[in-house]
Amino acid sequence: MTPHAPAGAVAVAPAGSGEAKPSTLRRLHALLHDNPTIVPFIVLLLAVALFSAIVGRRFFHPFNLSLVLQQVTIIAIVGTAQTLVILIAGIDLSVGAIMVLASVVMGRLGVIDGVPMILAFPLGLMVGVACGAANGALVALLRLPPFIVTLGTWSIFGALNLWYSRSETIRQQDVEVAAPFLQFLGTAFRFWGARLTCGSLLMLALAALVWYLLRRTAFGRHVHATGDDPDAARLAGIDVTRVVVAVYTIAGLICAVAGWALIGRIGAISAISGGTANLDSITAVVIGGTSLFGGRGSIIGTLIGALIVGVFRNGLALAGANALWQEFAIGLLIIIAVAIDQWIRKVAA
Repeated sequence: MTPHAPAGAVAVAPAGSGEAKPSTLRRLHALLHDNPTIVPFIVLLLAVALFSAIVGRRFFHPFNLSLVLQQVTIIAIVGTAQTLVILIAGIDLSVGAIMVLASVVMGRLGVIDGVPMILAFPLGLMVGVACGAANGALVALLRLPPFIVTLGTWSIFGALNLWYSRSETIRQQDVEVAAPFLQFLGTAFRFWGARLTCGSLLMLALAALVWYLLRRTAFGRHVHATGDDPDAARLAGIDVTRVVVAVYTIAGLICAVAGWALIGRIGAISAISGGTANLDSITAVVIGGTSLFGGRGSIIGTLIGALIVGVFRNGLALAGANALWQEFAIGLLIIIAVAIDQWIRKVAA
């Protein structure tokens, strides 16, 4: 007969019994933390299913699907630049201004001033590099808040854009005659009944290149480490200042490439185009699962986030909804995405 334990004794688990199994909620959190693209991918599938049920065959028509892809090309390219910055726990409110300024510089040099395109195009790209490097230097070297820095440079780059362009639009016909290379990314071709553009292919190629940079190189590991904990990254021997400057510089270059794609998209060169690129890029990044606090996210998630924005706007437009409800839906998605990110971080802590 087994004797009773003394009163107040603490029961001890048998040796080898192991720890308690994690709860379902814990396992779900671990899954979402390790795979931040799962939620946006599910949202994209649900959005496609919803609008296919509401709109019908029109939504899955090859022309409509290719239209969605063309509409998100600029958002996705600028969002790629924004993803790099947010991964280091920063933010860039000047991405749209850099994009337009680069497009205006390469456009006016090539069309108005008659500079050979072999010089005008690289000079436009260098404008993006210089703007990004300026942002990075102010953030990393002067230790200024990135929100304030890029809010200020957004106004500066915008003013320079209006000054240099003289608020004039270069017509599509003039660009086609003097600098047809600038419209190259707008070249369309047929693929399984869909109308695709070279700009969409560039978007995918650029995303693949940045994905490789982040996932397969030491620089990518340094980016994630800097965004996760800059002090720990510095103690580990990472030059955090150099990483921050490099990230903003690369982001500026990508924005300049987006300026080239913008010319191909609209055909003309306008100083007032791309006005919503700043907020649209942040929207795509946040909805795509990248944490605003840095260290967690992916380029694939940003592409999915851009597609979610495109699908919702296109689906609601086909359903006859007012444009204000399109923005309402996008705003609601942003709040939900940030709430999920906060929940994941809270459980992890």
